[in-house]
Amino acid sequence: MSVVALSELLGASVRDASGAVRGRVREIAIAPQDHPTRIAFLIVKTPSGERMLPPDAITSAGATVRAGNDASQWEAFSPSDGLLLLKRDLLDQQIIDIHGRKVVRVNDVELESTPVNSHLLINVVAVDVGARGAVRRLSKGMVPSFTLRALLERIPPRVIPWQFVDLLETDPARRVKLKIAYTGLAQLHPADIADIVEDLAPAERESVFETIDEEVAAEALEEIDPDIQVSIVKSLDKDRAADIVEEMDPDAAADLLGDLEEKHSDEILKEMEPQERHEVTQLLEFGERTAAGRMTTEFVAVAETAVVDDAIEALRAFEGSAEAVATIYLTGPGLKLVGSVPLVKIALSSPAVQLSQLSEPHISCARDTPQAEVAALFDKYNLITLAVVDEHGRLAGIITADDVITMLRHRD
Repeated sequence: MSVVALSELLGASVRDASGAVRGRVREIAIAPQDHPTRIAFLIVKTPSGERMLPPDAITSAGATVRAGNDASQWEAFSPSDGLLLLKRDLLDQQIIDIHGRKVVRVNDVELESTPVNSHLLINVVAVDVGARGAVRRLSKGMVPSFTLRALLERIPPRVIPWQFVDLLETDPARRVKLKIAYTGLAQLHPADIADIVEDLAPAERESVFETIDEEVAAEALEEIDPDIQVSIVKSLDKDRAADIVEEMDPDAAADLLGDLEEKHSDEILKEMEPQERHEVTQLLEFGERTAAGRMTTEFVAVAETAVVDDAIEALRAFEGSAEAVATIYLTGPGLKLVGSVPLVKIALSSPAVQLSQLSEPHISCARDTPQAEVAALFDKYNLITLAVVDEHGRLAGIITADDVITMLRHRD
């Protein structure tokens, strides 16, 4: 096996079986739907037009490419939307480094050629995002090859294995055909996705949020700066935006929609499922800087007569965020809040134990409590969640610690 850089192959002379130079390499193509890393063919510029040279006809690849057949056997190249062209689609483009959790620029591409019988198999193995790739390209044709090799040996490599790369594609039609699914990106923590997205250009942000799973997109969107949130949602069609907003925590969704123009917000709400729309619409009625504006309506509450086993069943049926289940709330007649039980107590207790025996003094606030007072309550009582009650003492929602952290980060 040997490794050759894309920049070395581009412009390389191509000789056919007779040894005559028939053209030069203009581009290298991959057909991702057939194989994610394997080179499908080289595009060779010849006097008779652009031709396709498949790897099974290549006997060597480097400063000179040699083919084992006659140039007359090379088929004419016809552009296709299903192709990934390495020069066009990778060189100088931004890509997501999944391993490093950041956005980087591609300076070169490393290819590995493996002899198989009388021809080569060529695969993309890594992208070069360091100085070595940049120097190699800038020096090509200007510095003798032996001098360039000596120089490159003194520059530490900085490459990203191909499996840790997610491509950015801003053309929806090509993206679908290339089946770029951002599978690696979707496996990152939402906060890491948010950091990556904030470094991207607007069109590339839209591309990411059009492609990744709605639930992942929602979690990542909650972590992004509010101004960028608005920009992303505006760039999406209303159906896609509604699918993502539905997966967000109701309080976060309300904050986002509250920052949009009323017409745009209404369009998204109309596309949402009735239950999610009702929850978010309720929260939109309150001021953003109040307890009700910061609360989520997703929480776990059971009757004060319930036992530990009942709480566990309620937890199993709960579809909200993990932060919201840190405390189980107890309600009495008229659904009034009467107590709270930390999740850890439930985990350590027998199934038949009455929850009222595990209850702690609950801290709550009114819906119109200013957010500064909300933060003060979390600080004073070292809270993980805070209950928000209506004028009748009924549990209306809860505020979680991560909501308070977000609130403090974005405080004017």
